[in-house]
Amino acid sequence: MPAADVPGPLRRFAKFTPAKRARLGGQALVTRLEQDPAFRAAVVAWWAEHRPGELELPDAGAAGGTATGADHGTAGSGADRGTAAEHGTASDHGTGAEGGTGADHGTATDHGTGAGAATGAESAPAPVTAAAGRDAPLPAPVDRIDAAAVALLTGDPLAPRWVAEVERAADLSALRAERDEALAKVDKVTAELERVTAELAEERERARSRVADRESEYQQMRRRVSEQGAKLRAALDARAELEAEVDRLRAGADERLAAARAQCESERERADQERRRAESAAREVAAARQAAREARRADEVRLELLIDTVGGAIAGLRRELDIGAGGPRPADLVAGGAGEAAGARAGVPVDGLAALDTLLAVPSMHLIVDGYNVSKTGYPDLPLADQRSRLVGQLGALGARTGVEITVVFDGAAVTAAPMRGTRGVRVLFSEAGVLADDVLRDLVAAEPAGRPLLVATSDQEVVRSVRRRGAHTVPSAILLRRLGG
Repeated sequence: MPAADVPGPLRRFAKFTPAKRARLGGQALVTRLEQDPAFRAAVVAWWAEHRPGELELPDAGAAGGTATGADHGTAGSGADRGTAAEHGTASDHGTGAEGGTGADHGTATDHGTGAGAATGAESAPAPVTAAAGRDAPLPAPVDRIDAAAVALLTGDPLAPRWVAEVERAADLSALRAERDEALAKVDKVTAELERVTAELAEERERARSRVADRESEYQQMRRRVSEQGAKLRAALDARAELEAEVDRLRAGADERLAAARAQCESERERADQERRRAESAAREVAAARQAAREARRADEVRLELLIDTVGGAIAGLRRELDIGAGGPRPADLVAGGAGEAAGARAGVPVDGLAALDTLLAVPSMHLIVDGYNVSKTGYPDLPLADQRSRLVGQLGALGARTGVEITVVFDGAAVTAAPMRGTRGVRVLFSEAGVLADDVLRDLVAAEPAGRPLLVATSDQEVVRSVRRRGAHTVPSAILLRRLGG
């Protein structure tokens, strides 16, 4: 169809394929055909020129042998069947397959009326006029939808009836489809109902069988429960009797056990007392033996020291006095000898290094040092711990040179850390809490046997007087420090 004959709103659909044109522009095309008589006449003229015979409606006589109503529909009467308006706007004037009714409409591809026509003629007769049969029965064309479209395009007076027939056929087809669907559903539901009924009957039969089995089992279990109940009651009675017997025996056993425990506790207490007395006696015996051993050892040591001292003193005196060279006999010295002997038993003070060296050379000499009195005199600026360490070190060197026994005593109240241990050849003692170092010095002098040479180094005059009365010699702290090199 020339582009000039196509209205402007429809020209954009002219380039579409027939299927796309029918999907997107069908409604607009139908609306234009209804509202624009000129466009409708142009479409009819083009169709009559290029598709002769397709716009002719069959008459009643030619279609008398076909079926009527919804029963005459062909394979193309469904949703796939297009209208004449959907095929008439192609700008390329259409082809046989695109513009005609085609195979989907049940007609031949050479634009004939199709295999559904009863006459089999090459073309349909002229359309029926209004005067000839407005109220006559409509013929049965090959496709009522195509016939209705042709009647609308050509302005046929029977167009309303064709349209009504198409609507009625569509309604009948829809109702028939609904009926067939409903019948199919009924058949399906009936089959399902029969299956469910059969299953229900089987389940009922199985349920009756199970009920009978359960009833038999229930009766058996009931008899068993009754028997077990009787056994349980008998067992409970026996248990009660046994518990009573156990309680009676337990009461007697508790009494005997309590008596045995009391007796055992009494025996244990007596055994503990005897053991404590035995341990106390053993400790006393051990203490007595230890005291005896210590006393004997002390006596032996004092005796040994005294013997060594006496022997050394005798030898020294013999060398010093050159005894044996002759001289007056003891009887010659009776006059005034007693007073001199009494004065010789007291200790003498040492006033120089020569006298100190002489005493240090005496065999078995014991040097007792008043620790802090000497250290504070020699190096008072040092801390007490450093004073102790320095003094003990110097005394150790002196003992190594002379071989004398050295004991140094410090006041224990001034010691805050752990007391130091003496070096080799030096005995280090600390006074106990509440005891003065001076008292420890006096105890050391008193513990030595009478006759052993003792030398006490201190500047404390009270200590000097007390130890000299016991026969110990004394040396001032300053002279000892000079000998130590401090």
